[in-house]
Amino acid sequence: MARIDNILFEKSITILKDLISFKTISGENNSSLINYCEDILSKCGASSFKVFDEDKKRVNLFATINAKKPNGVDPIILSGHTDVVPVSKGWSTDPFVAEIKEDKLYGRGSCDMKGFLACSLAFAEVFSKSNLNRDIHFSLTFDEETACVGAPLLIKELKKRNITNGICIVGEPTEMKIIDSHKACYEYTTFFEGLAGHSSKPEEGVNAAEYASKYINKLMSLRNDLINRQPKDSIFSPPYSTLSIGGIFGGIAHNVIADKCHVNWETRPVNKEDGEFLNREIDKYANELLSEMKNNYPKSSIKKKVIGEIIGFNRVNNSKACEFVSSITGDNERNVVSFGTEAGLFQEIGISTVVCGPGSIEQAHKIDEFIELSELKKCLTFLEGIKNKSLIN
Repeated sequence: MARIDNILFEKSITILKDLISFKTISGENNSSLINYCEDILSKCGASSFKVFDEDKKRVNLFATINAKKPNGVDPIILSGHTDVVPVSKGWSTDPFVAEIKEDKLYGRGSCDMKGFLACSLAFAEVFSKSNLNRDIHFSLTFDEETACVGAPLLIKELKKRNITNGICIVGEPTEMKIIDSHKACYEYTTFFEGLAGHSSKPEEGVNAAEYASKYINKLMSLRNDLINRQPKDSIFSPPYSTLSIGGIFGGIAHNVIADKCHVNWETRPVNKEDGEFLNREIDKYANELLSEMKNNYPKSSIKKKVIGEIIGFNRVNNSKACEFVSSITGDNERNVVSFGTEAGLFQEIGISTVVCGPGSIEQAHKIDEFIELSELKKCLTFLEGIKNKSLIN
């Protein structure tokens, strides 16, 4: 690598260590990290705007380094989320203090996906000093890990500002391989409220936990239906829409009829029709259960809360984004993944999108999460390729 690449590499390491030090667990305040990133980008001459949540504690950032001489080529959006999943016990190092051992950088978010953000921020100065013929955008969102809560707010603002064209590169960990499709991900919590009472007289109460169990049994039956609805030409593994129960919570004691209970569940549809089918059937069944509950206690309730509905990312023939990335990496293979991303949201408003970033998803969300230093170098080389394809002739 050239000298400037070594400087960039060290700069990306420094930035990544800083990013990891911000404890941006999903649902928590990420404004300090966003301010840090905004400062780096503003020093490179980038203009920016922020989109906040209702409490003004979590924030998206969208920044732009403008072309020196625009000539109509598609702008590039480098997109990533700032949040990380919670930390469990068992780490061999402090998860929020980055540490390098044997050519690996350890820390929560190192792989998913602060590594990509660090490389992009490190490269911002190079973009700013180059004779660009296209705008380079930087998109940083909050709470992707919890059903992409932040990105839809940013997408809404992009539409308002008529930023609906270009090529978006979502830098999730793919080992720099091209991902052009993934399933949708719908997350729900269903709440049951009945009537408490003594367990020796079950007929005098309405057991929310029992009705929640019936609801789960119905979901399991519908899961089999989803398997039978498998599309013949499915490109996914597994090839059908999946459904999973995340947990059931309720009750206060062995001898008390549970008056409250809730169920966390999710589905990953291969197509929109499966999602509609599942919701239609489970809502119909919930109404049947509720009618039964109200016969014993009129104030009973069943309420399904949408935690998030991440739309799928669909394969497109002759994708501009995929072809652009291929022209840099030389990789013409197209792959799918089982995890969800924000890619479908950008695709939905007309922006050609691809998922491609450093690190392996095998390390994401795990104890002692890490990213190979070689992956960061590959990402910087990729960004160099973007710059070279964005220069004024």
